[in-house]
Amino acid sequence: MTEYQILWFVLIAVLFSGFFFLEGFDFGIGMSLKTLAKGETEEDALIRSIGPHWDGNEVWLITAGGAMFAAMPFWYASLFSGFYLILFAILICLIYRGVSFEFREQMRTVKFRNLWTTISAITSMLVPFLFGLLFTDVVQGMPLDVHGDMSAGFWDYFNVFSVIGGVALSLLSYVHGLNYARLKITSGSLHNRIQKQLKVLYPILLIGEVAFAITLFIYTDFFVKKPVITVVLLAAIVVLTVIAWTVTLKQKNTLAFITLGLVIIVLVALLFTGLFPRVIVGNEAGMSILLKNATSTPYTLKWMTIISLTALPIVLAYQIWSFYVFRDRIHVKKMSY
Repeated sequence: MTEYQILWFVLIAVLFSGFFFLEGFDFGIGMSLKTLAKGETEEDALIRSIGPHWDGNEVWLITAGGAMFAAMPFWYASLFSGFYLILFAILICLIYRGVSFEFREQMRTVKFRNLWTTISAITSMLVPFLFGLLFTDVVQGMPLDVHGDMSAGFWDYFNVFSVIGGVALSLLSYVHGLNYARLKITSGSLHNRIQKQLKVLYPILLIGEVAFAITLFIYTDFFVKKPVITVVLLAAIVVLTVIAWTVTLKQKNTLAFITLGLVIIVLVALLFTGLFPRVIVGNEAGMSILLKNATSTPYTLKWMTIISLTALPIVLAYQIWSFYVFRDRIHVKKMSY
């Protein structure tokens, strides 16, 4: 296994971390349109809070997929064919979620505006759920043959571990979105409702994390192959969640947002660390797809690294600049920045 192979495995993990951190609060805002907002004015404010960023945040997912295609074609081929229907469902949800913002804006009747608001909320919940389903399936073991082809049935995709993983990621995204809404929107009544929800949701989130840890022990080999790092990362997830809960109660909104965002990053690190040196776990011995066999040639990886490390600072600088430009808070009544 070469340093370039390891580097690109880490880079893909970083890209997914960036996607779930940034798009995670977008999904949370989308879900909150039906669980938090009261009236179109608050719905509009919530949408405007992510308006300048949500489509740019999705670029992290596109980049992760493109990196897998170019750097690890064997992993890409097996994953995208084996999880075709789940990835197709994610794509449909992303499409409908994207157009829902525009269609809602153009509807002339309350009935149809509510319809597209509901579509936005449902798709914002389904995308993290399906991604949680996919990643937990990848680490627990799928029916692979010697060629890396996957022949999975319904219960291989939908089982106790994967459903818990999907629900946990959706809930984590929702709480992340509530923390972001408190940073961006000024409204006494809205903030009070967010605070009430968070008081209830943080204990539920902690219970979900414990359930995830238990099923991780039962359905994966993480505790057998890498017990120390697995326990450390799981403990970090719980500790960071408790810290986020504590600072939320103290109304320290920025710290709460950053801390819970770190939970998402540590969760991705946990999954990729336990997965390494595999890229998809097989449910039979010797059938896992290994990183060393899944990548492109060293020459390809070398030039991909040079190009990526040249372009990455520019992309990051632009995204940081865009968040800085749209840093002002939104006033619900005036509906302006």
